Amino acid sequence: MDRRLAAYAVCIEDDRVLLALAAGPDGDRTWTLPGGGVEHAEDPYDAVIREVAEETGLTAVVERLLGVDSRVIPASERRVPGSPELQNVGVFYRVRVTGGRLRPEPNGDTAESVWTPLSEVVRLRRSSLVDIGIALTQSLPPTGHVDPVPVGGLVQH
Repeated sequence: MDRRLAAYAVCIEDDRVLLALAAGPDGDRTWTLPGGGVEHAEDPYDAVIREVAEETGLTAVVERLLGVDSRVIPASERRVPGSPELQNVGVFYRVRVTGGRLRPEPNGDTAESVWTPLSEVVRLRRSSLVDIGIALTQSLPPTGHVDPVPVGGLVQH
């Protein structure tokens, strides 16, 4: 089993959420939250700020920890065929944009970032991370744990 520790930014302003269009290894594009893997010896708090800047061109500050989500993605659902199952441990933060300009990630996997009306998210081919982050923002569970998000339809891992 592979394990991944990642930090994700949930930025909601004026009933819009900041999403990033990620290009997968097979060329498929999926909307996701800005964020990604925590580097060796990096604090997830610092990682989420770095990832927002790298992927979107925006500067942001963390407003609060929303929660931690841990889920296992079966090998059959991984994007790269032949990969073992993956335990993804995601640390979700609510962030607020303080400056910068939206742009694609230079030399990266993020093709573009956009502010998307919350009402339109359900129609997008998106990562389950988007639904997890929105659920955490809306419920603010005291324990920081989000109930499992159903995966199906347009939701991808």
